[in-house]
Amino acid sequence: MTGSTETTTVTADWRGWQDSWDRQQEWYMPDREERLRVMLDMVEAFAGPTPRVLDLACGTGSITDRLLKRFPAATSVGVDLDPALLAIAEGTFADDDRVTFVSADLKDPHWAARLPHTSYDAVLTATALHWLHNEPLATLYGQIAGLVRDGGVFMNADHMIDDTTPRINAAERAHRHAQMDRAKAAGALDWAEWWALAAKDPVLAGPTAKRFEIYGEHADGETPSADWHARTLRAAGFAEARPVWRSPSDALVLAVK
Repeated sequence: MTGSTETTTVTADWRGWQDSWDRQQEWYMPDREERLRVMLDMVEAFAGPTPRVLDLACGTGSITDRLLKRFPAATSVGVDLDPALLAIAEGTFADDDRVTFVSADLKDPHWAARLPHTSYDAVLTATALHWLHNEPLATLYGQIAGLVRDGGVFMNADHMIDDTTPRINAAERAHRHAQMDRAKAAGALDWAEWWALAAKDPVLAGPTAKRFEIYGEHADGETPSADWHARTLRAAGFAEARPVWRSPSDALVLAVK
């Protein structure tokens, strides 16, 4: 009698993790889909329905996911350093030749050399660059300006706080957190809880551990005003820049080359 060895392959529910990440982000930003819709409206306005896009600090590929659903002939390059979020992105788009992912640190002065193209119709990012302090962010904006073709666009949707309106800021924050508390009581996952689940997943446990080695619990960046972003983008080489969408705490700034 001979024995046999069976090998069990552990797989992940990549789409489930993608959707779970979106729900967790929406707990913090209930208007997340609205800002992404406006972002894609502006992509279409400047680049048409077949854009080459750089999804900057792409995370799980949320922007790329919406881009390709709206513009099936688009192509996207996603760049991030987070090994866990990149694993979800790569798993989600594993069979899609329209998408390429690159692991790179945006604070590395040579990060753009890892990209497959030197020019893009649009560079898009959302809720990621607030992890950077103002000086490295200004440097990054200069690098991005070199990647956007003439007539192309860069868009950043993020927390952008106007420090000249402290009472408005305090009232908005209190109202938003009250809404978040109600959603939490109804079962919404916050950032820490989502990562705790990822750490227990057989496929994501390793990349999640590496992610916390890289970043720690959370980076401490800055949230300058939308006006600061627009001024800094113009100084970096963009011809025009201004907000094209706002909420009481966030904004989407568009810069055209």
